[in-house]
Amino acid sequence: MSVETNPPATGSRVPWEQVHPAARAGVEDFLGGPVTEAVTQDTGFSPAAAVRLRTAGGRRAFVKAVGPEPNPESVRIYRAEALIAATLPASVPAPRLLTTFEAEGWVVLVFEDIEGRHPAMPWRRDELDLVLAAVDRMSAALTPAPVTAPPVGELFADSFRGWRRLVDEDVTGLDPWALRHLDRLAELESGWGEAAAGDTLLHSDLRADNILLAGDQVYVVDWPWACVGAQWFDRVCMLPSVGMQGGPMPHELVTDPDPAITAAVAALTGYLVRQGRQPDPPGLPTLRAFQRAQGTVALDWLRRRTGWA
Repeated sequence: MSVETNPPATGSRVPWEQVHPAARAGVEDFLGGPVTEAVTQDTGFSPAAAVRLRTAGGRRAFVKAVGPEPNPESVRIYRAEALIAATLPASVPAPRLLTTFEAEGWVVLVFEDIEGRHPAMPWRRDELDLVLAAVDRMSAALTPAPVTAPPVGELFADSFRGWRRLVDEDVTGLDPWALRHLDRLAELESGWGEAAAGDTLLHSDLRADNILLAGDQVYVVDWPWACVGAQWFDRVCMLPSVGMQGGPMPHELVTDPDPAITAAVAALTGYLVRQGRQPDPPGLPTLRAFQRAQGTVALDWLRRRTGWA
């Protein structure tokens, strides 16, 4: 199996100095003093500011801020994150949202600053085991969901139609196995929403760049895609990125033959494979390579789970 060499989970971060002055002033007003130190955090895909700040008085915070250019979709995503972050209970291992506001078209989220780091790349097995155990505990603790969020099948209804869309599209260069089974994959994918239904609050976008390690504590950040579904969904969706980033392959970490999981893997794979064939979205120059690399791992997993020749 050939995988693109660990494409980075990075985008085009906006330096603090380039955030709209009204947004920066709002942050300083909230923090009670001028910012004297701003350290950009490079991981993540959105064309936004992601900075650890320190004020003249020593107060610290982590700030995310995005404007309407170059990708207005990012504004909608940040608004969604603000809504869910404000309602997450204290039991969720996530940084607390301190405040959020909008200024001159910019959406700003101010979080507590966590003294942590992302997992080492390539994945170390001890750190992966720590993270997966935390994900499993989090999923159990968030069952039933403590806050209101859309069903997973509703939130991703439009996204998880990759195979069904490819049936009617140019499939030049598509993997031969996928091309041979395209109609069957489209049919398998069509049942994913019902298969992944459940009452667990899900993050649904877990990757190394959305995880912080602080000693033995695991924090899960960036919750704009929170939804409600099957307790196993977060682990399943995370594993293609783990395999792509030097960790074990998904089939080594999920051995349950449940057909519901297979349907979800089919939908996730179809999404990643088709998205990886699309042009780069505005302001996100590295996203497609990251999706293609995950899609390669996911496709191998799906081939193994279906057993189709």
